[in-house]
Amino acid sequence: MDTLSYKTVSVNKANADKKWLLIDAEGQPLGRLASNVASLIRGKHKTNFTPHADCGDYVIVINAEKVALSGNKWDDKEYIRHTGYPGGQRVRTAREVMKRKPADLVEKAVRGMLPKNSLGRDLFRNMHVVVGSEHKYEAQKPEKYEIKK
Repeated sequence: MDTLSYKTVSVNKANADKKWLLIDAEGQPLGRLASNVASLIRGKHKTNFTPHADCGDYVIVINAEKVALSGNKWDDKEYIRHTGYPGGQRVRTAREVMKRKPADLVEKAVRGMLPKNSLGRDLFRNMHVVVGSEHKYEAQKPEKYEIKK
């Protein structure tokens, strides 16, 4: 036998069958929501998953302000950033981040679960987090996606 009877299909950006998915974050635990969204953006749920290519779906997360955290995480979970100046470390709790910009809570959680390279930065652009239930992506006809509890 000189040839294989099958070929391994490597998906690239041109032939990836991308869909638009709509996820409601109301009452969902933040970590569970973020890991599911990261997996969908990455394309790990598809049979033709290719690790080095953008073959995942576009994801719209609505009701970001209604995400849930368990225990004392609203006050104990801290988000640290640095201004770049000496002594410029700033700390905010999850409650403060939620009050200022609720979408950031979901975005930071998902970004931390994506690859730390150029592919991860490209994949992150396939996610859109919306505060409230109204979004501007109706023209893409997103399919509702349920996260199993």
